[in-house]
Amino acid sequence: MSFLNFIPKKLYLFLIGVFVLSFFSSCGIWAPSDARKVSPNSKERVRKNLEEGKGMSMKKLMGGGVGGTNYQFASSNPMWRATLEILDFLPLSNVDYSGGIITTDWYNEGTSSDESIKITVRFLTNEIRSDGLKIIVHKKRCDIQQSCKITKISSTLEHELQVAILKKAIIFEKEYNKTKKKYKRREVN
Repeated sequence: MSFLNFIPKKLYLFLIGVFVLSFFSSCGIWAPSDARKVSPNSKERVRKNLEEGKGMSMKKLMGGGVGGTNYQFASSNPMWRATLEILDFLPLSNVDYSGGIITTDWYNEGTSSDESIKITVRFLTNEIRSDGLKIIVHKKRCDIQQSCKITKISSTLEHELQVAILKKAIIFEKEYNKTKKKYKRREVN
């Protein structure tokens, strides 16, 4: 029989924890600070640590730091919000913010029972630009035997959707900038 069989499990885990902590404290990972060299002001400590690259900031996490990716939440992206608002009357089948795509389900206005359309919006950039969107419209036409043919069509609907989305995105951007200025004034005062 082994010696470990006589030690209770909790004591065994405690001893392993003490060993690990003593190992890490002895190898220089944790170094006590000198109170004479470290400012008691927390904001100064944070700024110094960030300058030395020892910490993380929300700016770095959101892509403002060196080598970062520009992350944006869907609710703060005016192009995304505008597209969802313009297409809100259609059932959506795929909405992928990270992939930058919105696809509607097949939609039939009721005027023609054998035709349906499907709209796909691809976001090429987060900026409000006419070339930042690619809109694709597919048409499905079914005959009496439910044999359907799907084709990609070029219609004025693509252009009309693009213009409507861009106009709505500009409105959202202006509202966002107004509230941003409003909060900046509050911070200054």
